[in-house]
Amino acid sequence: MSKEQQFLLSGLHCAACVHRVEKVVGKIPNVEFVSVNLVDQTAFIEGNVCPQEIIQTITKIGFGAELLESEEIRRSKQQAQNAQLLREKKWQFIFSLAVGALLMLYGMLTEMHLTPENQPIWFGWAVVTALMLYMSGKHFFIGAWTSLKNHSANMDTLIAVSTGLAWLYSFYLTLNSQWNSHLYYEASVMVVGFVNLGKYLELKAKQRSSFALEKLLDLAPQQAVVFNGEFAKSISVQGIKPEMRVQALAGERIAVDGRLEQGAIWVDESMLTGEALPVEKHIGDKVRAGTVVQDGAGIYIAEQVGSQTALARIINAVRHAQSSKPPLAKWVDKVAAIFVPVVILIALLSAAIWLLLGKEFQFVLSIFTTVLIIACPCALGLAIPLSTIAGVARAAEFGVLVRNIDALQACNELDTLVFDKTGTLTTGEMEVINIETLNCFTQTELLSLVKSIEQQATHPIAKAIVKFCDNHIACEIENREIDKLQIIKGQGIIATYQQQQVKVGNQKFVNFTADLTAYSPATTFVFVAIDEQVVGIIQLQDRLRPESKPLIQQFQQQGYYCVMLTGDRQVTAEYYAQQLGLDQVIAEVLPEQKAEQIFKLQQQGRKVAMIGDGINDSPALAQANVGIAMHNGSEIAIETADLSLMRKGLQPFAEILPFSKRVMRNMQQSLMGAFIYNLISIPVAAGVFYSLTGWLLNPMISAIAMTLSSITVVLNSQRLLK
Repeated sequence: MSKEQQFLLSGLHCAACVHRVEKVVGKIPNVEFVSVNLVDQTAFIEGNVCPQEIIQTITKIGFGAELLESEEIRRSKQQAQNAQLLREKKWQFIFSLAVGALLMLYGMLTEMHLTPENQPIWFGWAVVTALMLYMSGKHFFIGAWTSLKNHSANMDTLIAVSTGLAWLYSFYLTLNSQWNSHLYYEASVMVVGFVNLGKYLELKAKQRSSFALEKLLDLAPQQAVVFNGEFAKSISVQGIKPEMRVQALAGERIAVDGRLEQGAIWVDESMLTGEALPVEKHIGDKVRAGTVVQDGAGIYIAEQVGSQTALARIINAVRHAQSSKPPLAKWVDKVAAIFVPVVILIALLSAAIWLLLGKEFQFVLSIFTTVLIIACPCALGLAIPLSTIAGVARAAEFGVLVRNIDALQACNELDTLVFDKTGTLTTGEMEVINIETLNCFTQTELLSLVKSIEQQATHPIAKAIVKFCDNHIACEIENREIDKLQIIKGQGIIATYQQQQVKVGNQKFVNFTADLTAYSPATTFVFVAIDEQVVGIIQLQDRLRPESKPLIQQFQQQGYYCVMLTGDRQVTAEYYAQQLGLDQVIAEVLPEQKAEQIFKLQQQGRKVAMIGDGINDSPALAQANVGIAMHNGSEIAIETADLSLMRKGLQPFAEILPFSKRVMRNMQQSLMGAFIYNLISIPVAAGVFYSLTGWLLNPMISAIAMTLSSITVVLNSQRLLK
């Protein structure tokens, strides 16, 4: 059986690093799937593979890897890793820039030229800058060497070659007394300083991108009070087992998923569902881990604990989605794999051309170094992952669980929305709207008899009738003694009451011949017959959600083609569709036929989203371009869907459609910005416009430009969090 493993990586600098790890790990036997996230330095790997084999493979190509066994471990280790990296980058860029600034001040006096008088001083600066390259830039040279051994290249290669060559050339001039030669010691340390500064700022910004997920993690409390008989005891949440009785007090967070056994509480579920108003919970109602008790007190029975809670599943799904890649990102990975070799080739060609044109070696070296430094694989590598992390986390905040980032890209391309009827456009909860009694039977007698029979069934209609009876205040409803109860699937119930046969079910089941066409097509009838004589008719209806009609109108105004797909009767479906103003109705279809209907729409060239909540919707959810599971939908529907709504109703879906466009636009903006930067900066650095303007970029200016390009991409992704 395939298993999923998560690893914390270290040493990833750009998209080329990501591509390298994914390519090498993907070749390990039995690895079925691998996805590496550059932003948070993690890898999701599926397959029957020993973790140690994966770690050894990743380590062999020059990166660090460590198995993460839980979300809590991931968080603590990642925070420790980030804190250490921030400290390292901070002193690295401070020392490098400080030394570079001092060297520049000295250079202003000597114009960076070597003379017999200042040669000893330049030897001193050579030692200082070499020491600084080792202290602040050692990781670049190690990374470059490791990449070279593995026949690849990355950002480390560009930085190491450019700064190393600049220093070596300067030292060669100093050693061989090449008087009046221009030296580049300050450029080598300043470039390392600016790159480390850029990495420091990137890390700070990336932490903010993951902040929404960290807020979800903070919802889980550490301690809870459980009851053992009459005794209360505070224990770690990890120690709570199913069926334990747990205390819920105002101001505290619910520790695990469960059902309320005693008391009444008001719960703030906003961080899980996006719903701003507190929800009242009565005995028997579900409570979920991480939600806050605003008022009241009670005791709940633990049901789902640990990784099985809704909060844990949401966190896991968000982590998965943040590590997934849309097709656009996969294309970028392919580009990044050849980006660095292409840049090195451009730098060599530029240098060769200028050398052939008769330029001195110092000029050629400046061109070569500047091209290497100004190229920015970091911006390309960060463009998609940063937007992905911010987009998925933000979607979770307003009540939409994105299971795969492909779904957000697919949402951006939709033109057809297909809705299941029951539980999606309607509340899915039948309500008794009228009761008729016949043959001198009173309403009290009828309800007492029907409740006694229906409370032994689990059908939604039976539950609706029992609920109505429980809430009925006009009379005292007593249970009757019922014998020989038999449920006839799809028809009704037969039972014996006081030696009389009682039937509760549909019109055909009780042989009732009256014409019902005068009633609303949306009405469901339950007939009650005693010894083949009908004594009561109960009318029920499923209500439209209050937001359904305005949202359907909104979708249509936005250009979406709206369809109802239901297994209900044609006449009933058309009644609801007419009220909503839908474009098309497809009714009386079996569950397996729903997927066929979705496929037919796709054959017409439509990009289809299917919105449903039941087990019968699962095939259609899987077939659709995007499957959306309603809040409180079946487990199978939720697992099949690409998006899950964590709030009641269709409003979260209405919010995710325009938001998906924002996410894709943000990705495209960052990616386009990174490409335009490289398309413009590399030719400028190569001296293409030098003959026209006489202007040539300094390597330090290139380092600043490269840093700013990465920071721009990072800041652009932050806009999705607002």
